[in-house]
Amino acid sequence: MNLGLENKVYIVTGGSKGIGGSISDVLAEEGAIVIIAGRKSVDGEKKVSEIVSKGGKADHFQIELTDTERCKALIDYVVEQHGGIDGLVNNAGVNDSISLENGSPEEFMASFQRNVIHFYALAHYALPHLKASKGSIVNIGSKVAETGQGNTSGYAASKGAVNALTREWAVELLPYSIRVNCVIPAEVWTPLYERWINSLPNSEEKLASIVSKIPLEKRFTTAEEIANATVFLLSNDKSGHTTGQILYVDGGYTHLDRSLT
Repeated sequence: MNLGLENKVYIVTGGSKGIGGSISDVLAEEGAIVIIAGRKSVDGEKKVSEIVSKGGKADHFQIELTDTERCKALIDYVVEQHGGIDGLVNNAGVNDSISLENGSPEEFMASFQRNVIHFYALAHYALPHLKASKGSIVNIGSKVAETGQGNTSGYAASKGAVNALTREWAVELLPYSIRVNCVIPAEVWTPLYERWINSLPNSEEKLASIVSKIPLEKRFTTAEEIANATVFLLSNDKSGHTTGQILYVDGGYTHLDRSLT
């Protein structure tokens, strides 16, 4: 499907690996210019090289996303180097296990800083340019905001805030024809997930248990499936009347009857 993204400029935070890496790949396949924003320059450079080697267009910007001044610098860089911004994918985050019982208020606040403040900062600084392009924002959330998980208060609260901000921004930005949506993964097979599974003493048993609870086809969602939904939502040509939506790409994991599993 031609999504009409040719030579449009999209920022993807955490865009070098996992879900973010797949989003970068799909955007590049659609002819977009992808700006990969992440902490490690070596990862950004590697991803840019991969995309360019396949005929795509990409750039990267080293950023510590907890630094709001650096968030402004990212937006300024993209506009200066690429002429504008057509969309923002707020993807980066970490399930950091800051719990109610064993965490602290300071750690909870730090988790919010890692997982949601940069969503706001980047959208805030990108807004004049998104107004000019009638661009779009896609936030990547988590099923944890709705289901809970246990022992991850900071991350769960952050992802709940992401859902709320998605709908709040969708309302606020209606006058500018800027669409805002959210994609919710549940169990997605990524290198990070694989490392976690392999770190467990009962890794095969745990993996089988998780897979058995995914209703559709008893398999993990792929990062590419998350990416396809995300990039579709970025397209004004193909999803131009979709805003304020929270889309669960999870094989039915979050909402379907537990009797199925």
